[in-house]
Amino acid sequence: MRNCFVAAMVMGFLVSCGLTASAADVEEGFTSLFNGRDLSGWTKRGGSAEYEVSNGAIVGKCVPNTPGNTFLCTEKEFGNFVLKLQYKFIEAGNSGVQFRSAARPAGDGERVYGYQYEMRPGGDATGRIYDEGRRGHKHGIIWLDAHTPQDRLDAAQAGCREGEWNDVEIQCVGPSIKTWLNGNLVVDMFDSFSMKGFFGLQIHSGKSGSVAWRNIRVKDLGESQWEPFFVKNDEGKYQLADAKFVLPEEWSFTDEGVLHGVHSKSQGKDGLVISNKNYDNFITRVTYRMHGGNSALYFRAEETEAPWVLRGFQNEIANNGKDSALWHTAGIVNGKTIPGRGWVVTNDEFIEKVRNKDDQWNTTCTTAYGDRLVQTLNGFCTSDIIDEASEKTGKLGLQMHGGTDCEMFFKDFEVMPITDEMKKLIDRK
Repeated sequence: MRNCFVAAMVMGFLVSCGLTASAADVEEGFTSLFNGRDLSGWTKRGGSAEYEVSNGAIVGKCVPNTPGNTFLCTEKEFGNFVLKLQYKFIEAGNSGVQFRSAARPAGDGERVYGYQYEMRPGGDATGRIYDEGRRGHKHGIIWLDAHTPQDRLDAAQAGCREGEWNDVEIQCVGPSIKTWLNGNLVVDMFDSFSMKGFFGLQIHSGKSGSVAWRNIRVKDLGESQWEPFFVKNDEGKYQLADAKFVLPEEWSFTDEGVLHGVHSKSQGKDGLVISNKNYDNFITRVTYRMHGGNSALYFRAEETEAPWVLRGFQNEIANNGKDSALWHTAGIVNGKTIPGRGWVVTNDEFIEKVRNKDDQWNTTCTTAYGDRLVQTLNGFCTSDIIDEASEKTGKLGLQMHGGTDCEMFFKDFEVMPITDEMKKLIDRK
């Protein structure tokens, strides 16, 4: 009772001073990003929109027919977090909340880029993830959360309070990105393009638009780090970390840290890099280019007696429309062949749009989270499936396929385990 009385006294004092106490003042674990009085801690980037503090809220207003989107950005950056705020459209337009974002020089100013929580007056598409200044509209893709179920989008839009204050929540934990609108889950996706950056309040360029934001608070959850498999030793030379070679004579590192592998058709056994440890829930990625042959990023695989050694999932690397497709391979245990499942998911037409051709580098990525398997190629989600038959743990690996002439180049092979502590947050509904 005494604590409630003290809280009420503090609230009354703030109101009497003309200040608005934010939810952060009474919400455990959160820190306010806006003091209710001025724009301390914030920096304007981009276009010509105007921002001011009015009635305890930040109000942004479009300057009609001026070029470029405008962003009021936090000076501090965040990696893993829960961000909460309220917004209200004062004048119809287009807006959003940037997170894990950055800025690059553009003309005489700056261009903000990164993840954006979309905001629209009627709720249409509000809460979806657009990649401002980076992947947005590339290859005809607007939303990064292309696999979000329509019924979830419809429920979020139906819950939007047009012309009133709406509650926004954004949670980023490692590769997991989740959004809510007025308590309704909108987006639940995995993506790894950036793991840290600032927040920004957007006013879109155009003919009109004005938005108010208040009660902006954040729970800082620290940062998740990638664990590399290619590292420098004390002599400045690259070597494997927490992994081993199969056919080590076929592999070598360049001075720049690129793993080069050459495999001949006469060699029936696969050339492999295999992790020493098993991984269950994680995100892993590698950047590659290839000359002939066939390859893969293995995950949740087990070592067997087969010439190809590993049995389990392959994120396919084929230099064609099967890149980033999922193949499940067989193995041999105690002299018996354990069948694989072959192609589990393919998406050739879309993959041909997003893969880089003509000997360019491609980055392929796998997230394995329980029964959920998500593949991305060059930052675009190629599949997002629930596979109850999936192995739940196993080795990671890189392959040069046996029985074929193959030359592979790999760099930035790394993993980010999803811990039990992270999982508790990710599983929030």
